[in-house]
Amino acid sequence: MSKLTISRRGILGSIIATGASLGVAKASDKKTVTPPHTEGPFYPITSQADKDADLTQIAGRTETAIGTPIIVEGQIFDDDGRPIPNAVVDIWQANAAGRYAHEADPNTAPLDPNFQSWAIMKTDGEGRYRFKTVKPGAYPVTDDWSRPPHIHFKVSRRGFREITTQMYFEGEALNDVDQLLNELPLKMRPTLIAQQKDSNAPFKFDVVLAKV
Repeated sequence: MSKLTISRRGILGSIIATGASLGVAKASDKKTVTPPHTEGPFYPITSQADKDADLTQIAGRTETAIGTPIIVEGQIFDDDGRPIPNAVVDIWQANAAGRYAHEADPNTAPLDPNFQSWAIMKTDGEGRYRFKTVKPGAYPVTDDWSRPPHIHFKVSRRGFREITTQMYFEGEALNDVDQLLNELPLKMRPTLIAQQKDSNAPFKFDVVLAKV
């Protein structure tokens, strides 16, 4: 039986090649940090007892919120592509009529007393979050500008830069003309638009945080 011989040069070449392939793999795992987006004027200023992950029903009430129920889910990552457990995901939104449960909202659309409007949750060990809500309505800002349906996100975790941003919905015509969304560079806009595989599937929205 012949002996297998490997030259020193061959060993070094193999190490270099392996290192290069690992470097490519690591680079491919890098993620683009989610762009910040205005918090807006309607972050809740009055505390509420129920801030769980089901915005369609307020604790202690039998009625449910008006509107189309949806599920939103995703993961929180760092910019190396690693999931971030125990990140705080703070979300708030308008109701199905486009009205915020906020004292400063001038919209004359009706409030929904059975809509929770605000939730705070933490990601699991794989950086995942999930909540149930109703699809928010569009609302007018000026005579010639209406905001598309969107959900506000504030995501934080010790060791990472807190981000405030907004999640939009795919297929909304108002996305194309929204003044705030269009302030972002064209290549960044898709990172804020949630995708849905089909009409019964959850909307998927991931957030990437930068390390401090």
